[in-house]
Amino acid sequence: MKGLLPEIAARAGRLVCFCPPGMPVEGAQARGPLLLSAGFALSVLAQTLTLGILPLTGLLMAPRAELAGLPYMAMLIGAAVATFPASFLLDAFGRRASFALGASHGIAGGLVLAWALMAHAFIPFCLGAFWLGVAQGFGLFYRHEAAMGGGVMGRAMLLGVVFGSGALAGLVGPGLLLAGEQLMPLTPFVPAALAAACVQVLVLALAMVWGPHEAAALPVQETHAFHVRDVLAPTVIAAAAWFGMTALMLASPSAMMSCGISAAGVTGLLAWHVVAMYAPGFGMGVLTKFLGAAGTALAGLALVIIARLLLVHAGDAAAFGFGLMVLAVGWCLSTAAATVWLQKTAPPRWALAAHDACLLLAALAGAWLAPALA
Repeated sequence: MKGLLPEIAARAGRLVCFCPPGMPVEGAQARGPLLLSAGFALSVLAQTLTLGILPLTGLLMAPRAELAGLPYMAMLIGAAVATFPASFLLDAFGRRASFALGASHGIAGGLVLAWALMAHAFIPFCLGAFWLGVAQGFGLFYRHEAAMGGGVMGRAMLLGVVFGSGALAGLVGPGLLLAGEQLMPLTPFVPAALAAACVQVLVLALAMVWGPHEAAALPVQETHAFHVRDVLAPTVIAAAAWFGMTALMLASPSAMMSCGISAAGVTGLLAWHVVAMYAPGFGMGVLTKFLGAAGTALAGLALVIIARLLLVHAGDAAAFGFGLMVLAVGWCLSTAAATVWLQKTAPPRWALAAHDACLLLAALAGAWLAPALA
């Protein structure tokens, strides 16, 4: 394609640059894992910066108490809505167009969120959360792109590196929030929203490095083996983990504070919880070798159930911290292993989009029921 159109500068979305998904692109193999890891880590960081402020600011800004959870739910709905458009764009135009569009929504969402906080406007606040959720829905496809192609072990190892890079969000996020609060002490929560927008600018810059039609190659010899039923088992297991994870994560802060744990202590425990959500991904290659993708996903779901029992009986910071760690590790194993499991039959991207939509809808249900578990 490059040789046929040397005089035309390639850019995202240009129909004359369209090439079949998975067509080899010069330099793609060398830079692919690095860009996927960086993009996923930054997407998780942007999400982490806003997750901490949505429930609390929703409680402060909502016109009625029952609407306090609406901003967080708006983010989950935005992510679910974005899954199928992200799938289509990755197939039709490649990584640059898809990931750049997702990051653009994240930039707009962060800026609208910051303005809504300063104006104390609840509806625009929910709109900003929705757009940040759209960016999250696009960002979820980084892990699918990493898991495409190669054998099961290769998929698990590359996915583990990309997924594990999200642990940086838990390490960097609290420092960014602290720096923002020192720069803007009179506008609480606004620095977090602005920081999320700035991080999405970096995601956009990374997206522009991709070739205009660059996408992962699907193993042709495996595509005939895919059936819709192949999506069901990994989706059900991962969705159950997402439901439990969201419900328990949102119910835990109030439970911790009722046990006398300070706000700073709660924030610290949640930061380490975020690290534990992604760090175990580095061991996916070893785990899938001994347990298989299905066994690893089931083990992760079992850990989520165990975490529920631990958190119910927790009474101090150490017990809550241990329960949250177990919960995070279980979610990580179920989510990452389910992705590897799906890729065994090289599913089309619409199936991956349906998988992600189910996970996000399960998380939405968990957020809705979180008060009952508090």
